[in-house]
Amino acid sequence: MDNKEEKDLQGANFIKAELEGADFTETNLEKANFIGSNLQGANFKGANLEKANLQATKLQGVNFQEANLQGAKLQMATLCGADLQGANLQEANLQGANLQGADLKEVNLQEANLQRTDLVEANFERAKVQGAIFCEADLQEANLQGADLQGADLQGTDLEKANLQGTNLKEASLKRADLEKANLQEADLQGADLEEANLQRASLQGANLQEANLQRTDFRKANLQGAHLVKSNFEKAKLKGANLRKANLEETSLEEAKLKEAILQGANLKRAKLIRAKLQKANLKGANLDGANLIKAKLEGANLQRANLREANFNGADLQRVNFRKANLQGAKFKDANLEGAQHLLVDQLSNVKTLYNAKLDENLFIKLKEKYPALFEKPDK
Repeated sequence: MDNKEEKDLQGANFIKAELEGADFTETNLEKANFIGSNLQGANFKGANLEKANLQATKLQGVNFQEANLQGAKLQMATLCGADLQGANLQEANLQGANLQGADLKEVNLQEANLQRTDLVEANFERAKVQGAIFCEADLQEANLQGADLQGADLQGTDLEKANLQGTNLKEASLKRADLEKANLQEADLQGADLEEANLQRASLQGANLQEANLQRTDFRKANLQGAHLVKSNFEKAKLKGANLRKANLEETSLEEAKLKEAILQGANLKRAKLIRAKLQKANLKGANLDGANLIKAKLEGANLQRANLREANFNGADLQRVNFRKANLQGAKFKDANLEGAQHLLVDQLSNVKTLYNAKLDENLFIKLKEKYPALFEKPDK
């Protein structure tokens, strides 16, 4: 196709055509019909395929670099190993298509439909994917590093071992998504919805999850070290063995969260809501729990060494065998709390608490406190 006329094939009909290896470089194929055609290895570099119909076509290894596929129909098309670098697929329909190993670097997929699409090991590096629909798509081991997925719908997607480092996922929906062992380091998930998602063993160091919905999400053995989790919702989340060292959980809701054996060393839990949370054997050494609500929380065997527990509410909490070495207990509440077997708990420390009404203490400690500070055992006003 050398002359200008041959380059203009607008609205052309290629239904079920055998066009393997054809050269359509920079050709105008707007609204062309390729349904069921064999286009394996064809070259569409810089071509205009706006609103073209490529449903159920064979497009393995095709070159779509810089091509315009805006609004194109690619349902059930086979694009394994296709090169789509820099292509425009805005509002394109790729439902059920096979893009295994496809190169989508810097592609524009804004508002595109990728429902149930096979994107295993596809490369989305620095792609623009805002508002795209990925429901139930397979993105196992896909590379989405630095991609912009703000507001994208990724409900039920399989992102196991996917690379999402530095990815923009602000306000994206990842409900019930599988992100096991995924790399989300430094990713921006502010306001994202990850309810019931699977993030077991995922890497989230330095990630931003501020105000994210993480209800019933599975973070078992995930790495959230240094993550920004202010005002996020972890209600009933699974965080057993998770690494939250130096994470910022200020004003975060962890009500009924399962944090057994979690590492929260140096974490900021100021005014966090930990009502009925399970923190058995958790490491909270040096953590800031200033004003935190731990009513009826379970902390048996936890390490609260040097923790700031100022004005924290432990009413009804189970604190058996907890290490309180050099912890700040000023103004803390321990009404109905169980402190039996607590370690390194001194009379001087407890003299600064607000109440010990109906609390369970080791006998020697109880006798000394009752004698010196009887007001601590009186029924509080509130």
